[in-house]
Amino acid sequence: MTPVDYEFLRKLLKERSGLDLSADKQYLVESRLIPLARKAGLPGIAELVQKLKGGPDAVTAEVVEAMTTNETFFFRDKVPFDHLRQTILPEVLQARANRRSLRIWCAASSTGQEPYSIAMCLKEISSSLAGWRVEILATDLSQGVLEKSRAGIFSQFEVQRGLPIQMLVKHFTQTGELWQLNADIRSMVQHRQLNLLQDFSHLGAFDVIFCRNVLIYFDQDTKANIFNRLARVLEPDGFLLLGAAETVVGLTDAFRPYPERRGLYRSSAAPMARPGAAAMPQTLKAVASAR
Repeated sequence: MTPVDYEFLRKLLKERSGLDLSADKQYLVESRLIPLARKAGLPGIAELVQKLKGGPDAVTAEVVEAMTTNETFFFRDKVPFDHLRQTILPEVLQARANRRSLRIWCAASSTGQEPYSIAMCLKEISSSLAGWRVEILATDLSQGVLEKSRAGIFSQFEVQRGLPIQMLVKHFTQTGELWQLNADIRSMVQHRQLNLLQDFSHLGAFDVIFCRNVLIYFDQDTKANIFNRLARVLEPDGFLLLGAAETVVGLTDAFRPYPERRGLYRSSAAPMARPGAAAMPQTLKAVASAR
């Protein structure tokens, strides 16, 4: 790959997906795009670049998808889901007692393990949510991973990564070497293709936003821009969860860390509750104490 072709691809990927490749990632681009070029009937990356320069088409979307990292697994990093059970849900259920509605957004949801992990958490407290309108929205740049997520079919390897055995038995049905989530869990999650670089205000307001392990691929200005736009679609007393390697510090004043809860943030305009101060419904107490 020539330096000129690499710079073209770097610029294209940043514009279309926010991916900020450093100058030494040619090997990564080659490893992911050479198979794509061959699939398109092209000899190599030089010819792929020429095709891309000819104008936007399906190949452009395939290049972006090929370069997108879709690493994920059930209950990834565990801590965010502890926050969900022990801090977020008790506070939200108390704050929304009159409205009786809950909206959760998983940005960069990949193949679905994160939104389905959230759905299983909510299923555990279904008695506390009786009569509530609950929405889980899963969005991703890649249409391919969204299709996999909608199907809810996972390999033995995928269900062994982070998923407790009791949840596997309770919420999945085995077919040969594959496992499919039961319909009641799949129906809790809505899917929509979305590029975080573009406007997402049309999605409405959310009580909880999971935006984990995606902003690490963006430059500082792009991160700051996304944070500020996330703040505008998060309810004033809502919650933002980031990945373990991500932070708002030095990027935006729209959020502040939640005390003693790593990776958990709230709007800077929201009153900061003392951790554990919210009354926890009995069902939630049982779930939290069992973990």
